[in-house]
Amino acid sequence: MDLFSLPPVAAVLAAAAHLLSAVVAGLTPLAGPAAPACAVVALTVAVRVILIPVGLSQVRAEAARARLAPAVRRLKERFGSDPARLQRELSALYAREKASPAAGCLPLLAQAPVLSLLYALFLHPQIDGHANALLTHGLAGVPLGTRLVAAAGDPHAILVLVLLLAILTGVVAWSRWALARTAPVVPGAEPTTTGGAQTTVLTRALSYAPFVTVVFAAFVPLAAVVYLITTSAWTAGERVTLRRLIGRR
Repeated sequence: MDLFSLPPVAAVLAAAAHLLSAVVAGLTPLAGPAAPACAVVALTVAVRVILIPVGLSQVRAEAARARLAPAVRRLKERFGSDPARLQRELSALYAREKASPAAGCLPLLAQAPVLSLLYALFLHPQIDGHANALLTHGLAGVPLGTRLVAAAGDPHAILVLVLLLAILTGVVAWSRWALARTAPVVPGAEPTTTGGAQTTVLTRALSYAPFVTVVFAAFVPLAAVVYLITTSAWTAGERVTLRRLIGRR
């Protein structure tokens, strides 16, 4: 069953299609053929601006986790053999300090509906009972609904999509580097060559998790790839800026 065929969800999809079409029409005099891609960028930036408070809560949560790390370590040493007691003590600690260990997940969760909606906009041939006009738009001559995994036989489309994936890879790599350099320092941790906290094998492996985005991008429409590039760059810039602002307080 197609979730977007349900009346409430279909109404949201239709509204999003009308909004994106209106933005494309408004940008066409300025951006010409690039207006559709620019519209995706503009709407992505608009969404991220709305989510700045969520990003702020994430950075504050990072700072709180770094500040509370010694206390968390002591609790684990004391109650490690009693998981239930340990969980109660950790919950009490975070409650006293008004910190939430789950706050770091909020930006990703908040963006998930946006990415899903954008994916659907360029996946459905019909929206609200009419032909999906968005599928006629493109970037560099490639329809915005084109996916790399389905572009076999079209060298031009493959070239454009591979170029975008290369840009996304560069953005993700820069983001990983920038965020590592500005990560909150955990008190009592031994410094490493990157200037961050002592790194375990697991955390090193997890630090490469953002590159999963590049793999994921090969399976989504070109418009969603543009979204991923924009939001990835915004995430890094926002978090680095907010970390520096909060660190000065």
